[in-house]
Parts: sequence; structure tokens; C-alpha cells
Amino acid sequence: MRLLFISLLSPFFLFAQGKSPYAIFTKAGKKTSYAKLLRAAAQNEVVLFGEYHDNSVVHWLELELAKDLAAKTSLTLGAEMLEADNQSQVNAYLADKITQKELDSTARLWPNYKTDYQPLVELAKLNSLPFIATNIPRKYASLVYKKGLEALLELPDQEKAWMAPLPIFYDANLPGYANMLAEMGGHGGENLPKAQAIKDATMAYFIAKNRKTNELFLHFNGSYHSDNFEGIGFYLKRALPELKLITISTVTQADLNALAPENLSKADFILVIDEDVVKTY
Repeated sequence: MRLLFISLLSPFFLFAQGKSPYAIFTKAGKKTSYAKLLRAAAQNEVVLFGEYHDNSVVHWLELELAKDLAAKTSLTLGAEMLEADNQSQVNAYLADKITQKELDSTARLWPNYKTDYQPLVELAKLNSLPFIATNIPRKYASLVYKKGLEALLELPDQEKAWMAPLPIFYDANLPGYANMLAEMGGHGGENLPKAQAIKDATMAYFIAKNRKTNELFLHFNGSYHSDNFEGIGFYLKRALPELKLITISTVTQADLNALAPENLSKADFILVIDEDVVKTY
């Protein structure tokens, strides 16, 4: 019954009753505020917002953060959920050259695009902000999973333009990739973390390529692509050691009063969502 109850309440009613569906913590586990998160984000050059793809509260907070940052600083948006070979369609939509229906039919949009990501694209359109499709086209990540990173070298140059320059640096001993292999118990083989790495490297590449001096790039991605300061952040820092970068991670907990030990140091800011919050799919 509690799930149904929460799903029927707006965030404003919950806040008015002294209830909140989320809390924010620093990497050291100190409770902090949205205002401090906003201020920190505005003072950096890149923000990696690690989300749970199916969480309604995190999608709401992503939109609010994007709105507030757009009002404070020059901003570029980007997302894992749009793939690099669809950039021309995204640009055409932002420029009113194609309709939403045409975007739907020509770009590979995620099933939850309309509810969870379209509001961010509409914000970019309303404010004339760039929106960068940063992810590698999924068929190439699948190719890596099946045949390894070497298989990408055989692609035509036109297709290589939709991913990080090859060959990418890959360190199988990075904890995130090593843990992925261990958690799968060897299923999927050594190519599984390589497929993750080509996504991380490609998103980092398109963030670096499209960021502008004295502007902020706000990027949305699954938390596992930036948790523990690895993934996208690792590749960005490898290319741009002086880059001013902060990360946000999303976790769920029953208790919003303290950060669970296993969630410490996952990111500069850890967004803790009440585990009873309804999923979007």
C-alpha cells in the first residue's frame, strides 16, 4: 500500500508534510543540501550525473538541476541515452527542422525516452542549448562483447567517427571492470568489461570534444558508468588531467538519515532515494 500511496503524491505535498523521497550526502557521508550540490556543479566544468534509469525521483531531480544550472551558467547537456550516430537527428529536432514524430522514427530512442529524457531535450530546445548524443551506437558495443575491441579496427572510417579514437586504452585491472568480470562469475568472458569500457571511453570522448571553455557540460549516465570515479571520469581525467569534474551517484536505501557504509566514496555527491519510490518501468 505504501508504494501506491507514494506514487499518488506529488513531491510538493510530501515536502509540505515534512517528508522527502531523497537525501544528498557528500562522499564522506555528511548530509548536505541541494543548494550546495547546485553551487558545486556550477563551479565545475563537467558534471557526471549517475542515475538509475527507472527511478522517477532521479529523473525529476535531473531536470530541476538542469533548469537551475541553465539559469546560472552557460550549459551544454549530453546523455548516454542518445547514440552518436543520431546526433544529426537530435540537432535537427533542436533546430525545429524535424518534428518529434520524425525524431521518434529516425533515432533509436530508449523505451522510456518520452517520460524520462524528452523533458531534458525539450529544456535544451527551449533554451537553445546543445544536447550531445555521447554513447557509442549499441551495435558496436555488442560487436566488442562478441569479438573484442580489435574488431572495431576493421570498421570503415565513417563508423569509427561514432566512437572514441581507436585503439582505446583499456586496463582490465581497474576495480570497476575487474569487479564486473568477477560478479558475472566469468559468464560473458573477458569481453564484457571491454564492451563497458568502449562505452565509457566514447562518452568521455564526446564530452571532451563538445565541452566549451568557461562553460559547464552536464552529462546524464547510468551510475555504473561513473561510480567510484572510474568509467567516464577515468577516461576524461586521462585525456584532461586538469579538468574540473564532479560526479553524482544514485543509490536507494530504506533509511535516508545516514549513508550506508557501502555507499561511501561512490561520488562527490551521493543521491539517496527512498527504496519505496515507484519505478518508471
